[in-house]
Amino acid sequence: MQRVLVPLSLGAAPPAPDAAACLCRRQGETMGTTWSVAWAAPPGAIGEDALDAGIRGVLAGVIAQMSNWDETSDLSRFNRAAAGDWQVLPTDCFAVLQAALQVARDSGGAYDPSAGPLVDLWGFGPAPRRSEAPALAEIEQARALCGWQRIALDEAGCRVRQPGGLRLDFCAIAKGFGVDAVSRYLSGQGIGSYLVEIGGELRGRGVKPDGLPWWVALETPPGGGAAGHETLVALHGLSVATSGDYRRYFDSEGRRYAHTLDPRTGYPASHALASVTVLHPQCMLADAFSTALTVLGPEAGMVFARRHALAARFLIRHSGGFDERLSPAFEAMLS
Repeated sequence: MQRVLVPLSLGAAPPAPDAAACLCRRQGETMGTTWSVAWAAPPGAIGEDALDAGIRGVLAGVIAQMSNWDETSDLSRFNRAAAGDWQVLPTDCFAVLQAALQVARDSGGAYDPSAGPLVDLWGFGPAPRRSEAPALAEIEQARALCGWQRIALDEAGCRVRQPGGLRLDFCAIAKGFGVDAVSRYLSGQGIGSYLVEIGGELRGRGVKPDGLPWWVALETPPGGGAAGHETLVALHGLSVATSGDYRRYFDSEGRRYAHTLDPRTGYPASHALASVTVLHPQCMLADAFSTALTVLGPEAGMVFARRHALAARFLIRHSGGFDERLSPAFEAMLS
């Protein structure tokens, strides 16, 4: 069975398709994953190669500012700074940090951009991967270096203070920001219809030359659809991000350790929640909120989604497959 979702608030109506518009596609690699962009190029629009170069430039800029894998990035420079140092961050990087801290506050630390030491300890960051869980003493030592409350900002100067040993990790928000950044670039180049994807996080605008929306099937874990449903969403002015325990993990002594860590405990989130999908106007926030809801779990996560009017879909694993729970904001979009 197939279901469709449409944005409740479209803002400006999608521009009428140009019959002479050409559908273009480009793809590549970035942030340890892949990206793809499709757009409708009206006559006289910027050339396909020039637009491709611009997209790659935007993505390279995100890496230069926010990558933990690039030792020369602005984020890595902050992570190496001495205790007490104030570091100036580029405007975009500072804005992402502000957004990340707001989600951390709202979620009671279920999402925490300062969890870099834990991410590395569990082998889900630049540090070597592991095949067994770290010792309790190691986890407690890493947790002592984390804590979003330790971060002090100077908003006027775009500065952040290094409290000592704190390592920022934007892996749960940077891809979403990259999607938003590429979308802004395309709009600035006069492209009114496009679909941007980075590592499964997406944002769309307008309609295709054939007049149809950018339809996207929501991601589901391996093993089949949720309750027999395939869900399609029309991405006009809307983003979608999914977090799940099936993307990156390792098995040890009969237990699966997924890459989504609970900064409050230092361990991977451990419950029956298989995945969370969030729809939001900003892909950056859809990305961060999907992580926070995954950590919170099906019960507390639904309470959070209701409180913040988030359109969220929870898939809960059981022996026979998955149960699906939808937030009111998500249900309201079903047509």
